[in-house]
Amino acid sequence: MKKVTIIFRRGPHDNAAGREGLDLALLSASYEQEVSLVFTADGLFNLLSNQAPERIGCKDYIATFKALPLYDIDSVFVCQDAMQALGLVPEDFIIPITLCAADVIQQQLQSADQVWVF
Repeated sequence: MKKVTIIFRRGPHDNAAGREGLDLALLSASYEQEVSLVFTADGLFNLLSNQAPERIGCKDYIATFKALPLYDIDSVFVCQDAMQALGLVPEDFIIPITLCAADVIQQQLQSADQVWVF
């Protein structure tokens, strides 16, 4: 089974990167690939609950992250340093996450067959 890791580095509403990364994750998982997600930097904002993107004319795709378990995507890693730098806590996120240090994320990237960055 191919291992795919998708890194989310950009915020959700100023570009299409987050939506495209999520689409790739769901599509890859539907082809029976092992998919892991890594959130760092502004990418953490993709996971925040209580967003209202329609107020700025954007489509709300954030709720789709709740469908990850239906696709057997259970590995959702958040960079601990990035979370602390942004003043966030795990309870701020819409889905359960695994908080990781940079070295653990590096190991995840090294074990992947493919890495995509959004």
